[in-house]
Amino acid sequence: MVAEKKDAVTASKGDSNRKSVKIEECPTYSHSSGSSVNEMVNQNGGDSEDSVSPRAAGCRTRRRTMSGGRAEHHLLTTKTGKKIYTKGRPPWYDKKGKSLKHPFVIGVCGGSASGKTTVAEKIVERLGIPWVTILSMDSFYKVLTPEEIKEAHESKYNFDEPKAFDFDLLYEILKRLREGKSVDVPVYDFNTHSRDPNSKMMYGADVLIFEGILAFHDERIKNLMDMKVFVDTDGDLRLARRIVRDVTDRGRDIDGIMEQYFTFVKLQPAFDKYIAPCMDYADLIVPRGGENDVAIDMIVQNVMAQLVERGYDRNQNNRDRHDLVRDDLPDCLPENLFILKETPQVKGLVTFVRDRDTSRDNHIFYSDRLMRILIEECMNHMPYKDVEIEMAGGRKTLGKRKDAMICGLPIMRAGECMETALRSIVKDCVIGKILIQTNETTFDPELHYIRLPPHITRYKVIIMDATVTTGSAAMMAIRVLLDHDVKEEDIFVASLLMGQQGAHALAYAFPKVKLITTAMDHQMTENCYLIPGMGNFGDRYYGTGIDQDLDEPFDV
Repeated sequence: MVAEKKDAVTASKGDSNRKSVKIEECPTYSHSSGSSVNEMVNQNGGDSEDSVSPRAAGCRTRRRTMSGGRAEHHLLTTKTGKKIYTKGRPPWYDKKGKSLKHPFVIGVCGGSASGKTTVAEKIVERLGIPWVTILSMDSFYKVLTPEEIKEAHESKYNFDEPKAFDFDLLYEILKRLREGKSVDVPVYDFNTHSRDPNSKMMYGADVLIFEGILAFHDERIKNLMDMKVFVDTDGDLRLARRIVRDVTDRGRDIDGIMEQYFTFVKLQPAFDKYIAPCMDYADLIVPRGGENDVAIDMIVQNVMAQLVERGYDRNQNNRDRHDLVRDDLPDCLPENLFILKETPQVKGLVTFVRDRDTSRDNHIFYSDRLMRILIEECMNHMPYKDVEIEMAGGRKTLGKRKDAMICGLPIMRAGECMETALRSIVKDCVIGKILIQTNETTFDPELHYIRLPPHITRYKVIIMDATVTTGSAAMMAIRVLLDHDVKEEDIFVASLLMGQQGAHALAYAFPKVKLITTAMDHQMTENCYLIPGMGNFGDRYYGTGIDQDLDEPFDV
């Protein structure tokens, strides 16, 4: 890496002549052009006055006042039009439910407005990896006291020194991201100089990029990085970019910007004291930032080599659609699988739901009845406590009451059919949402949206889906809940129909998760359709795509 560092520096010497830069020559900052289910939901739900931080008096209108650059959007669109997911996650687990790999962590350090985000985006674009998390150090400014907030509004507070950042919180979040777990990233409001009440949920990814002016300052954080990159940009160019950024994105006036710069950067050189020494820890120094294509190509080659050593192969699928299905199925059913007793009523209801000639009204009616019976069975597996009650005549007797809070987690969209049944049986339940879609190329399930109630670890969570075929979507949902620190024994999977292979796969990976269904199919086609199956339950229930063809669509 030392030789690489020298090569990158040498490659840039031909352009070492500095020139003065005018502010109007600097590129303006822009947002990602893509949006997502997550963003749309947040936008629709964020119109209330309570969800917006109050403005400081005298502040001008600006396009962005929150921490985190455009690279932290859920869907990043590069200049070439490539879509990079920055909040979702692919299924990094094997059929035992264990993690396949850790993300490759790249630290990008450099002075303010040196082009760190541009370097990060170019690395992502040239890697060609669809799942990446880019985390900005701007999100981790400390909560200021009233006196410090006053200094900040007067441009007298130094945001470029270590004491301005919450390194303890940053370390904990980076450590969880590296483990592939969920994190709530704080959002810093440059308007009020405080943290916004609405944090951002993020996950780890194939590649995790952390960028900030003091990215290498804390030893604990530095040790989490697989590669450290320092972006070295001329001071005059950084000042020009800083003025453009703070005026357009943070609503500040030029006088305040210049006062802060000369007070804390020029006369009290924060860059020379805190940031420049970070170059000693860098594996690679990138002069001229995003313009240095030689250095960026060198970084990309090294990262890809490291990923290949970890088993990553972007040219072929890591596994096919059958990889999560056990080939050596045991003779007996799993102990944590519970199939409803096949009474004449249950058998009759399942028959109506399977029958293609059942009208939509009757399909909904009999499906709803079957789902109520299924949820009732789920409630038989919940904890109950003894209580003493007083009856109408004054006599006392012993009884039972539910001793757990219940959260329903439907897998959108077919799983949402079961919400009404849960609400009609558990009056005080709460409902979350999870969207898992199958990648058309790799056939992997991918998480695109999740909404969970606060303190999810206090709940018994019922994952609801109409059918479980291979079990990969349910396995993804279980892994996500475990990443949110829900205990395995507090998770239940409720489904109208399960395939034998999928049930064994889930039971093998998560023996403490209870699987509850009304019926089981023992055969599956090469295209992963259950035989006889139920057709596309979501289409039949909601009245979309009915009778288009005889073949069932791929169902995970």
